[in-house]
Amino acid sequence: MVAFIIGCEIAFWIFVLAGLISRYIFRRKKTGAVLLYCTPVIDLILLVLTVIDLRGGAVASTAHGLAAIYIGASIAYGHAMINWADVRFAHRFAGGPAPQKKIKIGKEHARNERRGWYKHAIAWIIGCGILYGMILMVNAESRTEVFVQVIRTWSIVLAIDFVYSFSYTLWPRASKNTVSDKT
Repeated sequence: MVAFIIGCEIAFWIFVLAGLISRYIFRRKKTGAVLLYCTPVIDLILLVLTVIDLRGGAVASTAHGLAAIYIGASIAYGHAMINWADVRFAHRFAGGPAPQKKIKIGKEHARNERRGWYKHAIAWIIGCGILYGMILMVNAESRTEVFVQVIRTWSIVLAIDFVYSFSYTLWPRASKNTVSDKT
């Protein structure tokens, strides 16, 4: 199962790269768009392989749980990851504008951190929905107990991310150039 997850991650980036090369180097915008739109198909393939494995009698493992996490993260972050790569590829190979640097101070930074947490929460909702769906599908607690642990662990990670991300709302990061007067 781990090999399937790694293979799907590699396939995701191959499709992204192929789409960007088609779009910017070969000037085949439609072909590039089709290749980029194929990336969700990779998630579907991983989900189908996971379900087939579990339906075939496999005991759920952490790898099966990672498949759900991967799918949730891919759906929540996939568009942003493709846009990130697209901007850099366009700048490097097609004379596009330089990528904007991330703002690392103030309210805008706090807003970006909150947005990142919202995406994480969406990934968590999707991934946990898949995990619960697989628990119901298998309908054998002894074969799916690891999914409950994956959900608990991911929930703790999400809570820690919440505290970290929203801390910048209460205590925005200040500029390094700010000189504090301690007299």
